[in-house]
Amino acid sequence: MTSQTAVDQAPRIPEPPAKAPSKGLRGHPWLTLFSVAIGVMMVALDGTIVAIANPAIQKDLGASFADVQWITNGYFLSLAVALITAGKLGDRFGHRQTFLIGVTGFAAASGAIGLSHSISLVVTFRVLQGLFGALLMPAALGLLRATFPAEKLNMAIGLWGMVIGASTAGGPILGGVLVEHVSWQSVFFINVPVGVVALLLGVVILKNHRAENAPRSFDILGILLLSVAMFCVVWAIIQAPTWGWGSEKTWIFIAASLICFVLFAFWETKVKEPLIPMGLFRSVPLSAGVVLMVLMAIAFLGGLFFVTFYLQNVHGMKAIDAGLHLLPLTGMMIVASPLAGWVITKTGPRIPLAGGMLFTAVAMFGMSTLTVDTGSLTMSIWFALLGLGLAPVMVGATEVIVGNAPIELSGVAGGLQQAAMQIGGSLGTAVLGAVMASKVTNDLPGNWTAAGLPPLTGAQAGQAAEAVQVGIPPVQKGMPAEIVAKITQVAHDTFMSGMGLACLVAGGVATVAIFVALLTKRGENADAAGGGVHV
Repeated sequence: MTSQTAVDQAPRIPEPPAKAPSKGLRGHPWLTLFSVAIGVMMVALDGTIVAIANPAIQKDLGASFADVQWITNGYFLSLAVALITAGKLGDRFGHRQTFLIGVTGFAAASGAIGLSHSISLVVTFRVLQGLFGALLMPAALGLLRATFPAEKLNMAIGLWGMVIGASTAGGPILGGVLVEHVSWQSVFFINVPVGVVALLLGVVILKNHRAENAPRSFDILGILLLSVAMFCVVWAIIQAPTWGWGSEKTWIFIAASLICFVLFAFWETKVKEPLIPMGLFRSVPLSAGVVLMVLMAIAFLGGLFFVTFYLQNVHGMKAIDAGLHLLPLTGMMIVASPLAGWVITKTGPRIPLAGGMLFTAVAMFGMSTLTVDTGSLTMSIWFALLGLGLAPVMVGATEVIVGNAPIELSGVAGGLQQAAMQIGGSLGTAVLGAVMASKVTNDLPGNWTAAGLPPLTGAQAGQAAEAVQVGIPPVQKGMPAEIVAKITQVAHDTFMSGMGLACLVAGGVATVAIFVALLTKRGENADAAGGGVHV
C-alpha cells in the first residue's frame, strides 16, 4: 500500500529552491535552535521538577494529597488539551508570535505560583502554565522545520530532543537542590529569568514563518470537539486510580471521549478548513509516528514514575542523590540524541527507531529484575541503556510526524507529537500504577502473614497497601524495632514485586513499539521545510 502524505484539503507545496544560510542574527538556523531550546527547556523541566517540590508544598500550604496531585495533573491536563489547537494558532498567525507569547505567559505564571499562598492558586497558575506551554512547544518545532534546510533538520531535531530528554530527566536533580537549599518557591521562580532570556533572544533572533496557504479561518466546532475529547480521556486516566478502572464514572468519561473523537473526525471531513485534515492520517508513517510516541511515553514515563519511589523510599536516598543516580539516563540522552539525528539523516528513521525501542524494551525488562539490594552499577547499566534507546525515538518519531506533514500544518503536527507524548505519559502512569496497585493488593496479605506479623483489619490493609505502593513501610510510632524491621522487609519486597511486574508490562509495550517503528519512513515533505514563508 502506498501511503498518502499530502492532505486532501490543501494543495501540495512545490519544492523550494535551496536556501542560502542566513548571515545575520535574525533567522540564523543554529541561533534559532538555541533560542527555542531555552523556552522548551522550561516546559520540559516543569514536567518533573515539581515532583520533588510537592512534599514541601504540601507541608507549607497544608494541602491534602489529592490537592498536591492536582499540581501535576492540572499542568499535564491543560497542556495535553491545548497542544493541537495551539499548533494551529502558530500555523495561522506565525510561530514566532505564538512562541514569544508562550514564553512570556509561562514565565509570568511561574512567578505567580511562587508568590501564591494557597494551594488553589498554585493549581490555577499551574493550569495557566500548561496552556502557555502548549503555545510554546509546537511553535518551537514549527520554527525549526521552517528555518533549517532538509539535510540538517534531523540534526536540529536531535538537539531539540536532547534538550527535552535532559530537562525531563534532570528535573529531579535540579528540584532536589533548589528545595533542599533554597525553597519550593525557587523551583518556579527560576523560570522567570530563564523566560526573560528566551524572550529577549526570541525578539532578536527568531524570524516569523507562516506558510503561504495556511488556513485563514478557525474550525471552532472542531476545536471544541477535540478539546472535550482530549479533556475526557486525560481526565479519565488521571481519575481512574481513585475511581477504579471498573468504575462507572471512569467509563462514562472514556465513552464521552470516544464519541467526541468520532464526531470530530466526521466533522473534519465536512468543514472547509479543518483543524486536523483527516487526510493527514492517510500517511502510514505519520500515523505510525504518533502511535510510536504514545507507546514510548507509556514505557518511559510510566516506568520512570516508579524508579523515583524505588530510589528514595526503598534505597532511602535523598532527592539529590536519587537525581544523581539517574545521571546515566540523562547523560546518555544528551550524548545519543544529536548522534541519533545524524544516523537518521544518513539511514532514515526506520532502523534507528526500531533499534531504539529494542534497547528500551531490554532496559525495562532489565529494570524488572531490580531488587531491594541492587547496587548502583547495575542500576546505572539499565538506566544508561534506557537513555540510549529513548534518544533515537524522541528524535526520529518527531521527524516522522512533522516531516510527513505539509509545511502549512507543521504547527498542528508539532502539537500532535507533543499531545501523543502527554497522553502516553498520563496513560503509562495510570495503567502501570493500576498494575502496581493490583499486584501489591494481591501479594501484601500473604507476605504479611508469612512474616508472622499481626493480622490487619480491612481498613488497615487498605492503608498499608497505599503506603507500600510507593515503597513506604506502614509502621507506627512506638513499634518495637523487630516488628519495624519485618514490616519494612515485607513492604519493600512487595513493592519490588509490583514494580517488577509494571516494568515487565512497560517492556511489553516497548516490544510492540518495535514493530510499529518498522512502518515509519522519512518525511516526504521534509524538502519543503523552508518553502512558502511569510516574513
